[in-house]
Amino acid sequence: MIEILKKTNIDFMGKRKYTFILSGILLTLGIIALFQIFTGRANLGVDFAGGTSIQVKFQKLIPLQEIRKVLDEGGVKDFDLQDLPAENKILIRVKKEEEKLGEISERIVQILSQKFADATPVIDSVTEIGPKIGAKLRDDALKAIIMATAGLLIYVAWRFQFKFGIGAVIATLHDVLAVLGIFYLLNKEINLIFLSALLAIAGYSLTDTVVIFDRIRENIKFLVKDPIETIINKSLNEVLSRTIITSLTTLFAALALFLFGGEVIHDFALAMLIGISIGTYSSIFVASPVILLLGKGFKKG
Repeated sequence: MIEILKKTNIDFMGKRKYTFILSGILLTLGIIALFQIFTGRANLGVDFAGGTSIQVKFQKLIPLQEIRKVLDEGGVKDFDLQDLPAENKILIRVKKEEEKLGEISERIVQILSQKFADATPVIDSVTEIGPKIGAKLRDDALKAIIMATAGLLIYVAWRFQFKFGIGAVIATLHDVLAVLGIFYLLNKEINLIFLSALLAIAGYSLTDTVVIFDRIRENIKFLVKDPIETIINKSLNEVLSRTIITSLTTLFAALALFLFGGEVIHDFALAMLIGISIGTYSSIFVASPVILLLGKGFKKG
């Protein structure tokens, strides 16, 4: 692989006290965000908070900006738009309480019919999600993350050693909670699309961590006389170029989605940008130091 850095000798483990402070702040923010989500105080999307999803078909394409302006002027609040240009359709999601769902649907139909009569808007479908269903989706999302994390622990513990599995799980949870906390701080909407981004981030973080762990495992076999801290530092320096190149390549793809992918996947791309950056950081400054902190007992030779 191309090396963008020549041979380095950075004492990564010597900086772990400072990086643990940063990680502690990110984890605290993530835990606060998690608490706010499950008490309904975060900016939850229709998937989790309940609301109405209306699919509207037009005879001609109507720009999202015009529809957003018309709905704002009509007093509709807390809504998201998704453009389906291939079929001249618009998907409108509105967050509302259960008893107001029918009222909101009628109001949106009336507003669109008055403002875009020449485009002959037709309601294709109306889907209503009550708060109880949203709460169930939210609980199922948490179960999915827990099951994925348990799977990571089993896989890494089987491929390496159990201590490596603990390090990988802690780093993965660190990344998920950090991105969740940053999104909460930015008041971004928490929905199923964001959840899919979190799962993608967890997968990316694990892949990056496994590469580093693989090098540590190989060096443990041959550098039997060296202390584990020296072995970890040597391993991190050896894969540093590979880690940076992989992260930059993935970041460029996520950045292209963020800039040119449109409004629908804007937050997904933003989550990926943040997650890839934090995932690279955690592979070096969270997963590896956790292995060191677990103490002696590694199988060498």
